[in-house]
Amino acid sequence: MTWIVLPNGNKVWTQRRGSGEKKVLLVNGGPGLSHDYMQCFASFLPQAGYALYFYDQLGTGASDRPDDRSLWTLPRYLDELETVRAGLGLERFVLIGHSWGAILGIEYALRHPERLGGFVLSNMSASFADYGAYWRHLRDTLPEDVRMRLTALEAAGLGDSEAYADLVQRELYSRYICRLDPWPNPVQRSLSGLNTDIYRQLQGPNEFTPTGELKAWDRWADLHQIATPTLVIGARYDEMDPESARREARLIPNAELFLSDSGSHLAMWDDQANYFKAVLGFLSRLPA
Repeated sequence: MTWIVLPNGNKVWTQRRGSGEKKVLLVNGGPGLSHDYMQCFASFLPQAGYALYFYDQLGTGASDRPDDRSLWTLPRYLDELETVRAGLGLERFVLIGHSWGAILGIEYALRHPERLGGFVLSNMSASFADYGAYWRHLRDTLPEDVRMRLTALEAAGLGDSEAYADLVQRELYSRYICRLDPWPNPVQRSLSGLNTDIYRQLQGPNEFTPTGELKAWDRWADLHQIATPTLVIGARYDEMDPESARREARLIPNAELFLSDSGSHLAMWDDQANYFKAVLGFLSRLPA
């Protein structure tokens, strides 16, 4: 375990698992989640000879949790990623970003291409508008009575209530976030520890209402600038449109595509064998 001190004095928790010449840094999703749900990577990458690094983003998990809304921004989290990279001594590494972590990964690949030997863009569209539109499409596929209950709660101003969250988790998360029943303990730990202040500021009150600071984020026009060898991952039952993953793989010049046929947003859990076969195969093909 290593603590990285940020320029503002706050501390970020990191942990290395395994050793090897190739260094892999995991950047988890959320925003506002801990790294815990990505612990399954420790069952695959170290055994294959990779040095694997976890970290909890500021405000989550074991890292400091300052009460300062000015810290919950994309630019600051991007700077944090670079501070963590430098603090860990990763001169050249592979970045695996999942969901919100893949947003940070795209931004990092555009800003610091010299640092990356590879990039795994897992389960994230290249624009927030695209993600929001598909999530609303998934909502439209729900039974009418469920849609009516969601609409009634929204009309009553209860879109961020426990009742609303319970309904979304039961009807949508079980289909498109993780299809295992019950959810693995690391996934439950991450979700139960969500920092809602970070989530609301960057995302909004819920998935259907992207009113946070990320709502205008869009990098479709810039994907062609990513020169890093990239593996794009999507899934049939993802909350991200599988067609968006295909489009990303077409636009990034040196990209491969893996689409899970049975997995969801957390395909590293509910299609684990195929997910890690794709990831390890990609890593093995990267230059030393």
